[in-house]
Amino acid sequence: MVGKIVIITLIIAIAIAFLCVKVIFRRNGSFSSQHIHDSEAMRERGIHCVLDQDREMRTRSRWAVNEKSK
Repeated sequence: MVGKIVIITLIIAIAIAFLCVKVIFRRNGSFSSQHIHDSEAMRERGIHCVLDQDREMRTRSRWAVNEKSK
């Protein structure tokens, strides 16, 4: 039982280390953005975030409910 926990902990530690290699070893390293609107390939295909698509449809439709201003 203890051996399994040690092995699982070791596997998780190795996975985290591999995920952090870019951040740790590069100067000013950071994870790249995972948002759809930051991807050039998605923008070229015309794919937008669901929030942007919803906002776009609300402005096009005559019957759409207006968003509350903050």
